Formats: sequence, C-alpha cells, structure tokens
Amino acid sequence: MRTTAIFFGYLFACLLLAALLTYPLMQTGWIGYEPQRVMGRLAQVFILLGLWPFLKVMGFANRATLGFDAPRGRMLRAVRWGWVLGVLILLVLVAALMWLGVRVPDPPSDGWIAGVWEKAVAALIGGLLIGLLEEAFFRGALFAAVKRADGLRAAVVWSALLYAVLHFMKPHELPEGMAFDWAGTRAMFAGVFTGVFQWQHLDSMAALFMVGVFLALVRERTGHIGWCIGLHAGWVFVIQVSRRLTDGDDNAALAFLAGNYDGVIGWLAALWIGLLAWLFWRWSGRFSSRESR
Repeated sequence: MRTTAIFFGYLFACLLLAALLTYPLMQTGWIGYEPQRVMGRLAQVFILLGLWPFLKVMGFANRATLGFDAPRGRMLRAVRWGWVLGVLILLVLVAALMWLGVRVPDPPSDGWIAGVWEKAVAALIGGLLIGLLEEAFFRGALFAAVKRADGLRAAVVWSALLYAVLHFMKPHELPEGMAFDWAGTRAMFAGVFTGVFQWQHLDSMAALFMVGVFLALVRERTGHIGWCIGLHAGWVFVIQVSRRLTDGDDNAALAFLAGNYDGVIGWLAALWIGLLAWLFWRWSGRFSSRESR
C-alpha cells in the first residue's frame, strides 16, 4: 500500500499544481475554455512532464518496468490483436445492452457516414493514446512497483483500485452563482474528491476495477503491456462510437445494468469483464503449466 500511496501522491501533487495555476492562467484571458477543463488538462500535462523524472527517482525508469520489454514486432502485433479482441469484447457488451433495451439506436442527425467516420477516427486515435499512457502508468510502472514490494496479488488489487478511483477524480464546474476566484478554485479542487464517494458511481467503479484486474492479469501472463494497450484502445473505441450511435433509456426496466459514468460500463460490464478475467487466468495458467512441463 505504501508504494501505491506514493504514486497517488504524485498524481495529487500534479492536480494541486494545476489548481494553483488555473486561476492565474484564466485571468490572462488567453484561454476561452471552462475552468474545470483547463484544470483537468493542466493536471494531465504535469503528469506527463513529470512522469519520467518521477520514475527515475523511484528507480523504475526502464523498459522492463514500464512493460515494454518485448521486441518491437511482438509489441505491435500484440497491440493490433489486442485492439481487435477489445473491440469484440465490448461489442458483446453493447449488443447485450441493446438487446435488453438499456441502450437504443440513435443515429446521428448529420448523416451516418460523416458522423460515424469522424467519431471512429477520433476514437481510434484517442483510444490508442489513452491506452498507451494509462497502461504505461498503471499496468507498467505502478504494477511493477507494487509487485516488487508486496507481491502479485497486491499489485493486481492496488493498481486496479487506483485506476478505478482516479476515473472519478475530475474537476467539475462550479455551482451556479459561484464566481471563479481563489475561493472558487478551492471549491473546484475539493470537488475533485467528492465523486469518489457518491453511491451512483459504485457500479461504474466496480466495472473499472474489474477492467483493471483483467488488464493486470494480462500484463502478468504476457510480460509486457502490448496486449493491455490494444485491449484498452479497443474498449475506448467501442464505447465512444456506440455513444454516437445509441442512447441510454433511463426508463428501461434493466437500466441499472449500465452505469451513469458513460452509459455503458456498469454492473453488466463488471460481471462480463470479471468473468473474462477469471477465464483468462484459469486458461492461461493451465497453458503455462503445460509449457513448463
């Protein structure tokens, strides 16, 4: 847990620095975006800029620790086939939600070809970037650090838990009527942590935790994060495109199966990904045992 706390402290420091700089930056008038978006983007920039120096101080700034300890061709094949597998896994989930009436078709008003193509390209590129960065951090550095200190089980649990929790630690807009000054900045910074403790996020958090467990097990079995990047990117791709083509039906009898985080990942996703994680661990363990014999 100590190692996980250090990684969380690094992320907290980046967010705090972003909060301290958001108000002065907004006062310049150079940026026309909402304060919460500026704070969130600044935090991401600081995380990226400080990640390598942070890992060097921690002693984890090497390819093996980050999960890139595999030949380039092997990594690229893993990313490619992982993406295909990730798309198939989430397509099953989305199809089930549509069959249950939780999500319903909602074609774009600007036309199928233009609307879907533009979103698909953005989702493909964005998914690969998100997969690369998040997997290098969570299933790369964090997983390796916790495993070295506390063993495999702790590495799987803590990397998955921090991964799930951080999805709900985002700056939100201020209440109506509250001015964005230093007091508003403090309120926005404090609001980052309130989403973690809201019950309506429990289903999506459970699903994200199972996603983290699954990816951590894949990292352990394969020895690198190539498959993790591909799976992650494929999941992001399907979620973003499906949200473009479908809409959630809050009045559906089984609407509780889809979380309100993105309308896709909820209790059904937690069950589906959890089942796949269990099957993968059992199957890959038997395969590894036969190979060793």
